Amino acid sequence: MRNQPNRPQHNRGNQRRTSYTLDVDVIHKGGDVLVDAAEKLGTRLKNSGLKTAQIRKVYGAVKKIQMRDEFQRNDLVMLKPKLAYAAARHSEVMDLKDALTQAIDQVTKAKDPVDTQKKFKNFVDFFEATLAYHKAAGGQD
Repeated sequence: MRNQPNRPQHNRGNQRRTSYTLDVDVIHKGGDVLVDAAEKLGTRLKNSGLKTAQIRKVYGAVKKIQMRDEFQRNDLVMLKPKLAYAAARHSEVMDLKDALTQAIDQVTKAKDPVDTQKKFKNFVDFFEATLAYHKAAGGQD
């Protein structure tokens, strides 16, 4: 199959890639651990060529979940297939997908509703900080 001139070429797994690993304590601990991890991820996302608009699409969905009266675990879990789809279409989304999927797993593994709420708040904080550090590193719209 030959390349079509007006269609962007995306990495669909043709090159080996190291998947991004999020520290296990990021969502649990919050604070400095969360900020450090967000800075590293934000810079990495900028260096991979991820656009701010691509991050904001997912961020908007997270903010909708946050604004609801009651936390719905399933709404958060359903972000994982959306991230997988976006990453399959655009390779620069892979690190964001890896990090957020791991963070979602950290939130949803909490058994206590109070612990779940705390971890979800840390998840949102982590995502906001990642977006801020991406932009601070020179991320493009």
